[in-house]
Amino acid sequence: MADSTLTLSINSSQSSLTEEDARLLRGLRAGIESAYEELLNRYQQPVYSMVYRLLGDQNDTGDVVQEVFLKVFRSVNAFKERSSLRTWIYRIAVNEAHNHRRWFSRHKRREVAIEQENENHHCFDTTPDPGPSPFDFTLDRETHILLERALDEISPVFRTAVVLRDIEGLGYEEIAEILQISLGTVKSRILRGREALRRVLSERLEPGFATAFI
Repeated sequence: MADSTLTLSINSSQSSLTEEDARLLRGLRAGIESAYEELLNRYQQPVYSMVYRLLGDQNDTGDVVQEVFLKVFRSVNAFKERSSLRTWIYRIAVNEAHNHRRWFSRHKRREVAIEQENENHHCFDTTPDPGPSPFDFTLDRETHILLERALDEISPVFRTAVVLRDIEGLGYEEIAEILQISLGTVKSRILRGREALRRVLSERLEPGFATAFI
């Protein structure tokens, strides 16, 4: 019964293809170069920003974003137009980020085992620039870095919901479409993600700041 309710809820909301989306899709399906450029201009930076906050690594993010748009271009004719273009692209991006994280986790464990056997350890530190977000206008540099690191410490499931809602500013319904889950689950994940973020931040920031911010 729950699955049936979810399906009805998602199908009922997947009717938001705008005229602008439709025009862009016609161009993409006709192979018009300017349509590809417009798609990248409109979505490349937002997708990069979101994927970076899901992965926390600049190099990995670049690879994943490239794969996202390759999949978009290859699958554009199969897009059923039951959601907005943004929702469809974000769904692909979230899935690619999660797939990459799972792949990386498996291979990282193997690499660590090999490194331990060889007693040869290397550490690299990067300071990527994921682009502006609402946090950039309210936080100093040091606090912003703490927040980004705190996001990386909470469960990927909760982090995705928090990023989509609190950083990307998406509505609950669109998040439900992107993640293919119910509204109740979306709200639960956001709540639990915020609580997890508060706990991490409370250990690093002045008393009361974490609660006031999140």
